Amino acid sequence: MSGLTTHILDTAAGRPAAGVAVRVSSRRGEAVVPLGQTRTDADGRARLVEGRDLATGGYRLEFAVGDYFKASGAVVSDPPFLDVVVIDFAVADPAQHHHVPLLVSPFGYSTYRGS
Repeated sequence: MSGLTTHILDTAAGRPAAGVAVRVSSRRGEAVVPLGQTRTDADGRARLVEGRDLATGGYRLEFAVGDYFKASGAVVSDPPFLDVVVIDFAVADPAQHHHVPLLVSPFGYSTYRGS
């Protein structure tokens, strides 16, 4: 099944990051074209682009983690050290499913190509 999904884990709390605002955009050269926005579900997951809408090229995911950590009651600085995490990546084969997980705490994050 093709498409684009994400899963966010709050590594500081050891749980899924529910309710995080996630924006997906297409990158065309210097232009960034918004494709949509959603929030993660109770398991920290979000379906972002269905297969027929995914094309070869560059994409950007923006995760509003600053708002999430403030709402969760985590101790964060003001302004937060991490406010919006931006991940730029590319799709070479739109027939494949692309899963971009985010492991995040108030002071660091990592990502990888998931399955």
